[in-house]
Amino acid sequence: MSGKEARQAVRWALAAGYRGFDCAQMYHNEREAGQAVRDFLSSSENAQGLKREDIFYTTKLSSNSTSYDAVRRSIKRSVDVCGLGYVDLFLLHSPYGGREARLTSWRALEDAVRDGEVKMAGISNYGVDHIEELMASKPRVHPIVNQIEVHPFNTQENIRRTCEKYSIAIEAYAPLVRGMRMENPTILSLSKKYGCTPAQLLVRWSLQHGFVSLPKSSKRDRLMENADVGGIDISDDDLAALDKLDEHLVTDWDPTAAP
Repeated sequence: MSGKEARQAVRWALAAGYRGFDCAQMYHNEREAGQAVRDFLSSSENAQGLKREDIFYTTKLSSNSTSYDAVRRSIKRSVDVCGLGYVDLFLLHSPYGGREARLTSWRALEDAVRDGEVKMAGISNYGVDHIEELMASKPRVHPIVNQIEVHPFNTQENIRRTCEKYSIAIEAYAPLVRGMRMENPTILSLSKKYGCTPAQLLVRWSLQHGFVSLPKSSKRDRLMENADVGGIDISDDDLAALDKLDEHLVTDWDPTAAP
């Protein structure tokens, strides 16, 4: 979402109980999201007395590069722009750029972790070959997550198996399929069965598979709805029925097969 949308959405989300926020250089919202967090923490809305360490802030490198110095500067700029002192999780946004750029960018990210600018490092949109390439390089810092598009209509089983092999958690973006399958008969039927909305069913599917689910919304009521899934428990049979909806649907972009 845009910077202006992010500023308002982050304030609403913090008030609703959200503690993790996913930004990126490519989204042009790092400054606004960071400002919204700082404003909330110092405001009367912060009734719980939350501190910076209670917030989990993620951002991503827009472009891999064969220039180590360029990547280090880019990471430092993101840390400075958000104004939060450090970034909890920094991801390589995609595998684009080729092997040398990917591994050079990871080395720069490792050094950002060493220097305290970043707490944890991860990857995004990495396919099986990219993950194997990174792990074969014997990285000094283990990638903590791979953020990929995952939902019942694109289950990404091969990538998930590879991540499990290396103890890399899955962060699922577009868990709501960007609204493209809300009228699917199975989704509607199971939503009715569990007394929830299609969006809540999709978020719950993601969570029950052990993913870190990243539903996106700039609307206050939807933010609250997406978080209210604790009372839903999808049965194993119904989870399997949802898994069978897989059609390899890509709702935005798919760099997972990039050379």
